[in-house]
Amino acid sequence: MNFGRIITAMVTPFNQHGQLDVPATQELVKHLIANGTDAVVVAGTTGESPTLSTEEKLLLFKTVVETANGQIPVIAGTGSNNTQASIELTKQAEEIGVDGIMLVVPYYNKPSQEGIYAHFSTIANATKLPVMLYNIPGRSAVNMNAETTLRLAQLPNVVTIKEASGDLDAIATIIEHAPEGFTVYSGDDSLALPMLSIGGAGVVSVASHIVGNEMQQMVRNYQAGQVTAAAMQHRQLLPVMKSLFMAPNPTAVKAAMEMKGIKAGPVRLPLIPLTAEQQQELQSVVQPNINFFVS
Repeated sequence: MNFGRIITAMVTPFNQHGQLDVPATQELVKHLIANGTDAVVVAGTTGESPTLSTEEKLLLFKTVVETANGQIPVIAGTGSNNTQASIELTKQAEEIGVDGIMLVVPYYNKPSQEGIYAHFSTIANATKLPVMLYNIPGRSAVNMNAETTLRLAQLPNVVTIKEASGDLDAIATIIEHAPEGFTVYSGDDSLALPMLSIGGAGVVSVASHIVGNEMQQMVRNYQAGQVTAAAMQHRQLLPVMKSLFMAPNPTAVKAAMEMKGIKAGPVRLPLIPLTAEQQQELQSVVQPNINFFVS
């Protein structure tokens, strides 16, 4: 399964009453397609999955699949720290017509490496969908090591991983020893270009909500051998990438989207809005008509 270079970890738009905003979701999908997104992850961390009910997740999957209409792959975030619940949600997502699923390392339970393997392999064996693994020790409290990832990569439908450990040595080991066709994506915008340089496939991005076309241009320059230009563009985009994490994700990116005229709505508790000072700081970086690339 080719998910492209820039995968957007899509926010979940809410209305002012905190309810899922279906029309805004439809418009967001169209915006992302028009602005350089090759695929979307729906109901991941950036989509505030911990606060979404199962019914909301299914409506979100259905809305995004129907709106995308085959233009880009839709990856459903069906992972959790409950193996059986993940299987059930995965089967429902498969019926809706998503193109793949993303499974996060189980959080809070703190399983062993063998437990992580059993969790992922059990879910993968229960579906025909392509599986994206997601390693994010900063949120799950457990790091999936390279050896476990490589074991899972032997499963026929485990095709890729979103790596947010920041450990480029471990990531290089995965890339070097994974079976042909298995891909590795950066889970951090700021490591998108370094990841490409060691053989990564691209990035699962938050910043692409705002600078998707610019990120695509950076990737194209790198692929064309214009490494100096790509590196300069990376440095120019870095302040945007960093500003979107001044508060727990997706608080800042939702605020930035609203500044750019893209409906995203509020975050749900336990997340809270940016302070006035944070709003001002973000506004100085993400201006409505800023030219991000300076020659």
